[in-house]
Amino acid sequence: MAASTETDFLELLKAARDGDQDACERVVTENKGLIWSVVRRYQGRGVEPDDLYQLGCLGFLKAIRGFDFSYGTCFSTYAVPKIAGEIRRFLRDNGPLKVGRGIREQAGHLSRIRARLRQEYGREPVLSEIADASGLPPEEIARIEIAAETPESLQRETEDGLILEGVLGTEAPEDGIIERLALREAIDRLPEKERMTILLRYFKGLTQEKTAKILRVSQVQISRLERRGLCHLKDMISPS
Repeated sequence: MAASTETDFLELLKAARDGDQDACERVVTENKGLIWSVVRRYQGRGVEPDDLYQLGCLGFLKAIRGFDFSYGTCFSTYAVPKIAGEIRRFLRDNGPLKVGRGIREQAGHLSRIRARLRQEYGREPVLSEIADASGLPPEEIARIEIAAETPESLQRETEDGLILEGVLGTEAPEDGIIERLALREAIDRLPEKERMTILLRYFKGLTQEKTAKILRVSQVQISRLERRGLCHLKDMISPS
């Protein structure tokens, strides 16, 4: 139910600032239009609109926490710079512009090969076929594509039916914005082999067997790397 008056909205906002989760969800829901109006300014920069919206929601939640009712300022006037700032910070620190020119060129080359093979075979080519056509080893192709692509939602299901957020016990609806962003940051802090295993398993959606072939290790090693990586992620994202 929407807040019917400005007074009702301010009361809802105060409740959200004081930690009322239901009030927080209502404020975000009632301000989706405002958040999207800011998000649209940053579309077309290599980040999916839904990911930009999540970032905008994070900035909006920060605005809720930081808003001072004694200022006499309209909340939306205060919130818009917070929303935009969160998106700009992400684009600056984590966006596609950080990817080196060499990686972008290699990714473009692989994309053209993938498109050609797709047309020849009438289906999506497998990694070994792209490796044969490009002359690059499968693990190098995986590294290039992971580095160049904007991470998709961590809700992707692997070939063996697992979802990372489900494995970690962090599945949440729209109110899990902060948790999902924290999870991405945590993945980046994993040791290299664990990070590649988690990305190939849950970002590329591959089985342990295919992941093992790409990284040229045994499936038993992949199983161990995956377990260690998941344990590290749980430790990093669990409440202190």
